Amino acid sequence: MTKYVGAIDQGTTSTRFILFDRDGRIASMDQREHEQIHPRAGWVEHDASEVWRRTREVIGGALASSDAQAGDVAAIGITNQRETAVVWDRESGEPIHNAIVWQDTRTDRLVRELAGEEGVNRLRERVGLPLSTYFSGPKVTWILDRVEGSRERAEAGELAFGTMDTWVLWNLTGGRRGGVHATDVSNASRTLLMDLQTLDWHEPSLELMGVPRALLPQIRSSSETYGEASGTAVGGRPVAGMLGDQQAALFGQTCFAPGEAKNTYGTGSFLLVNTGEEIVRSEQLLTSVAYRIADEPAKYALEGSIAVTGAAVQWLRDRLGLIRSASEVEELARSVEDNGGVYFVPAFSGLFAPYWRDDARGVIVGLTAYAGAGHIARATLEATAWQCREVLDAANAVADVPLRELRVDGGMTADELLMQLQADVLGVPVIRPAVRETTALGAAFAAGLAVGFWSGEQELRERWREDRRWEPQMAPAQREREYARWKKAVTRSLEWIEQEDAIEAARPDADGASRR
Repeated sequence: MTKYVGAIDQGTTSTRFILFDRDGRIASMDQREHEQIHPRAGWVEHDASEVWRRTREVIGGALASSDAQAGDVAAIGITNQRETAVVWDRESGEPIHNAIVWQDTRTDRLVRELAGEEGVNRLRERVGLPLSTYFSGPKVTWILDRVEGSRERAEAGELAFGTMDTWVLWNLTGGRRGGVHATDVSNASRTLLMDLQTLDWHEPSLELMGVPRALLPQIRSSSETYGEASGTAVGGRPVAGMLGDQQAALFGQTCFAPGEAKNTYGTGSFLLVNTGEEIVRSEQLLTSVAYRIADEPAKYALEGSIAVTGAAVQWLRDRLGLIRSASEVEELARSVEDNGGVYFVPAFSGLFAPYWRDDARGVIVGLTAYAGAGHIARATLEATAWQCREVLDAANAVADVPLRELRVDGGMTADELLMQLQADVLGVPVIRPAVRETTALGAAFAAGLAVGFWSGEQELRERWREDRRWEPQMAPAQREREYARWKKAVTRSLEWIEQEDAIEAARPDADGASRR
């Protein structure tokens, strides 16, 4: 009888393999970092071949440090950094260029050209996303335009494209000896190339970006058997789940019903709200597929990306020297009873959701001679909480999904003052799970469902366990008064950079110039 489900968590800085038992607890884990390649300012690349080596190593490492054999693993799930793009040769299995990472901005000029007079939202009605350097479609165009002969080879079917889930799946299921070339709906919905309604590649998007259909993977559900693993310590086991990292965290938090939401706190934060089978469009938030189980209808999500949350704490440590480690910010913030009238809007490189303003810059307002380091530290934590409130307000403005609670994960959830502040500004409970690795857990849940290791969503809810809950303590009148002051502080950050300066600051070097 199988005892575990394995999850490959292929992230931006490292890859992990985690074995989960039937109760959703971690039985074993291994993790290896990979190189971050920065050819020039604003460019970020990964060696996809190195990523695959690390994947093999962590699978072997996790099994070696446990009592598990391959036959004990019921299935394997994959979760991944979503918008990172790689193109490889189907025959040799070698990438034709380093993977271009989701953070990379080299396609800035190309994106403006693609937007043309119709603007960045020209595809949004069908794909749910604005044209942006963030997503993988323009990255593929860039590779095909820069690697000699690659467009012709792509059209002839000699090359393959994928986000990192596809790259790992292809290699894990045999690579050039019959590897499965597929992606799931959650990852495909982050390419700018998939139609949210048909769940197929969107021909006008392919034509606009010059991406041949022959290059693309098959779009599959998030929970089904794609093929068998080979060439690793889990050879012969079914690969049966795939989800982009943020959707995997939503799934791992068992946010299966419309209105259920999770927030992942890291350098920035990602807040996803499940909207069920309804495709809800918003100019302030991104619309993506949350997941699809086998042949059931797809479930959708609204997503708000917050650029700076944990990064603001790092700034207090590295630039201002107010703390020696990130964990000290909570103690410093607790040294004062309130923010002393101080508000910090950490728009270091503009504001993401719900504003999308690249002319904004960070401001600290409300300073008096009374204000001290403790007030600035508290204002930093409050900034994270208020930004989350703004994203949820934007979701509620377009979708009838009133929030009853917020499930949270990520490194900043260790800060209990922040979690209490988050409950206070939202007016709903904030809940931290017992298993913090919710991204990998979501991929494991999807794979386990596909092979019957778990019976259904109800059993997954039963396997999810609460660690700590914070109830709101702030009076509603005070909450709205403080929120109005936060909004006022945000207005002070806007229009700080002239539009021409913002465009020039984002502009890549000459090699990033338009292809036309």
